[in-house]
Parts: sequence; C-alpha cells; structure tokens
Amino acid sequence: MTQQAVLQVDNLKTYFHLEEGKTAKAVDDISFKISPGETVALVGESGSGKSISALSIMQLINKPGRIEGGKITLNGKDITNYNAKQMTKIRGNDIAMIFQEPMTALNPVFTIGNQITEIVRKHKNMSRQEAHRHAIHLLKLVGLSRAEEIMKEFPHQLSGGMRQRVMIAMAISCDPMLLIADEPTTALDVTIQAQILDLMNEMKERFQMALLLITHDVGVVSQYADRVMVMYGGQIVEEATVDVLLESPKHPYTQGLLDSLPMVDKDVNRLGTIKGTVPPAYDFPSGCRFSTRCPHVMEKCHSQNPSLSTSDSEHHVRCHLYPSEVKE
Repeated sequence: MTQQAVLQVDNLKTYFHLEEGKTAKAVDDISFKISPGETVALVGESGSGKSISALSIMQLINKPGRIEGGKITLNGKDITNYNAKQMTKIRGNDIAMIFQEPMTALNPVFTIGNQITEIVRKHKNMSRQEAHRHAIHLLKLVGLSRAEEIMKEFPHQLSGGMRQRVMIAMAISCDPMLLIADEPTTALDVTIQAQILDLMNEMKERFQMALLLITHDVGVVSQYADRVMVMYGGQIVEEATVDVLLESPKHPYTQGLLDSLPMVDKDVNRLGTIKGTVPPAYDFPSGCRFSTRCPHVMEKCHSQNPSLSTSDSEHHVRCHLYPSEVKE
C-alpha cells in the first residue's frame, strides 16, 4: 500500500505582474511530493525560485505576486484555495517554517516567552500556565539550558545560533506534519551551522515530520537529505535520491554545481564555474532556461524548453540530452 504524501504539489505556478507590463515567472509549473519522515532538499542559486516555492506552499505571497495555477495538497486535503482564516489555522499548526534570518522573523518588541506561548495558546488551546511550561520544555528540548531566563529576554539579547534554536522551538511547538526550512543556517558561522542542522534532523526524527530543506549548500544536502530537487529558472531541472544525484548528475546545471565544490579526493588547480548569472524571472530564454549558460547547448535548446523526463524511474531530468519517457 502506497503511503500518502504529507505534501503534494502539482503544476504550481507563481507569477509576479510588474508595473512595466512584464511578468516574472518565479515558479513555473513545478511538481513534487514529500512523504512522512522524509527530508527533501530544494537546491539552486539565488533567484532560482526556491524561497518563492516555499512561500507559495504557505500562501504568503504578497502583491504583485499571486499563485496562477496548480494544486497544493496537504495530507490529502486540497489547500490551494484556502482563504486567510483557513490558512491561519494551518500555519504553525500543520505546516511550520524556519526562515533564513531569525532576527527578522522574530518580533523585536516581544519577549521570547510571549512569542512561543502565543502560538501554542492559539493552536493548542492551552492555559497561560500550561503554555508557559510547554515553552520552557521546548527551549530545553532544542538545547537552551537557561530556558527560564530566555523566556524573559528579547531577540536582540540572544546570539544568532540561540535565535535560530528559538525558531526551531517555535516551529515544533504544535507538532507540525511538515517543516519547511529556508536556508536555516545562512546567517550562522560554520560550527553553529552543523549544530542547528543536527538539531533539526533530531527533531524531525523525534516528531516524525516531513522536512523540506531549502539550501544552496550541496554539502548540507549530502549529509541530511534523502532526495534532492535541483531548481533553476523557476523550474525543477533534476530530481533523484541524494546518492544517485551526487554520484551521477545528468543535467549540465547540476554538474556545474558539483564541479564548483572542492573535493578532498580530487587534486585540481582550479574549481569549475558556471558562466554567466541566472536571468531575471521576467526575461527567461524562450527555450531551455539554462541554454544561455550551458556548455552542451544545441540549436533546439534555444527554441524548445524540454519536459521533465526520466532516465530511470528514480531520476528525472529536464534536458534535451535525455529525451526519455516523459514523467507523468
């Protein structure tokens, strides 16, 4: 019997309609699913559409952006057309999100205790005392030993690593089925990054959550993800299990990302680079969106955008070099 996906996204499109009459296709027809207890990494350069994908799932897209099409299913329920009141019940309760910079995600004028207890009282119907005890328990769970003192402190009084631990405590406070982590370690130094990622992985396993990990760090992917989706130009260009993708990447963009990483077992004088930059979302090439940067570009790449095809049942690639059976 097939296990029901916690999250299933089908043909999601999120566009931004700009004043100049241009349309920025930030997310353009992406589909994927995440199973219970699974960690799926969404990888790509800045501007590839990773964060907009996450905000679309949470329905936190502000004007001039809007979801133009597609379907978002959470634990079997279609939430695509939920109104603001319905989404408020889901956010923080069924889906939680950890943002890149905790200092901007936390409210600077409220204490840590106020911010955690507000969530659990709203979604779990706890009394003030119950919520206070639960918040202290959560802070200790994420490795903050002086939890009682931190409850009374403001975000600016904590270090970056401590603030991110608070964000994780808030995210797991209502036992969500899906946790979205958008570059959760970007603002932290290397040693704290490892601690935060280990903590997130531990919490995921303890509470059997599904985890969507958004990152540009392939090293993080290799250590923590079960499956990887590589995103470029608002589309998923390659998808596979982490071992398959790292051992035999097929899309030229994925190959370029991996070639740019230093490897301890390879002696090279110069790391690989990907020429050029990601084009703006309102000015993608008419064919393959990587065609202006691809070292293997062919004539049809400039006129035809390839479908997401399969080189095998577990490896999906959007490239004219692999014109195999189109993924359903």
